[in-house]
Amino acid sequence: MNNRFKYGIFVISLDFELYWGVRDKRSLDSYKSHLLNTPGAVLSTLNLFRRYDIHATWATVGALFLSSQEEFLATASARPGYRDSNLCPYAYAEKQKSLDPPYHFAPDLIESIASQPGQEIGTHTFSHYYCAEEGASPSSFSRDIQQARRTAEKMGIPLRSIVFPRNQWREEFLPSLKEARIGSFRGNPPHWAYRSAAESEQSLPRRAFRLIDSYLNLTGHHTFAPPRARQGLMDVPASAFLRPYSRKLACFEPLKIKRIQDSLTIAARRREGYHLWWHPHNFGSHLEENLANLETILATFDQLRNSYGMISRNMLEVEQGTKDGSLLDSERA
Repeated sequence: MNNRFKYGIFVISLDFELYWGVRDKRSLDSYKSHLLNTPGAVLSTLNLFRRYDIHATWATVGALFLSSQEEFLATASARPGYRDSNLCPYAYAEKQKSLDPPYHFAPDLIESIASQPGQEIGTHTFSHYYCAEEGASPSSFSRDIQQARRTAEKMGIPLRSIVFPRNQWREEFLPSLKEARIGSFRGNPPHWAYRSAAESEQSLPRRAFRLIDSYLNLTGHHTFAPPRARQGLMDVPASAFLRPYSRKLACFEPLKIKRIQDSLTIAARRREGYHLWWHPHNFGSHLEENLANLETILATFDQLRNSYGMISRNMLEVEQGTKDGSLLDSERA
């Protein structure tokens, strides 16, 4: 396979999950404002994407395609087998009198995203499945992924890309994705601080190291060459997480943005890929500041597009363009 793209490629993926993504860590009351502001954050982000002609993958928890608690509980055959019942979304749903739609469901918002050019709806599993936690198994993961596929297809949306919740993935789980006709996944940066791990392994020093790395380059630029197939799936690895604006760390915001800009520039010059990701609910607080940061990054990409021919592609487009060779430098075949 060629070892270089024709042009640098800017990939963006968003982990769209609402409360399903944080419910085992935060109470609903403590996070309501973020979640209620998420639709506005999504629509504002789409506006920026249109303005800068950005393609992106919205990796969406399958439960968001639904509209009610009853619909969700009807999918209980896909229940994960975690040893820690607090991780199980079905156990959570069964304890609730009702699941308020603004925090748990978003079919209209999904349709709004899917209707925009260049926007791919991928999967974030059906139930925000944790592959590295005790009790997770290839068989229960397969049931979850098939449920995600069936649910999305009812809205006429085929799922072709996946982002693993909390970046937890395991080699033995990949065959289930191929069976579900998914062709690419977002892998992790090649550094020990970012490897797939259960929550119990996410020590404070490890988290602190990643935080500092967001502002100062401790681990490299994490650009990537054309991805290779892993058990029939393309690994489109993450490069960086766009951390949300923090009032406490406001004086360091320029460092955070420069870290991303520098790596994006390296990708453009080397004709490599750069993959930025975040959660839409990250913008639920300090929306103006987060959008301003995003626009600064997109403006840098626009300059690199003009100077180096850098292009924007979603995960499905990277997979397809790598397989058919349309994104690859034919002179290096």
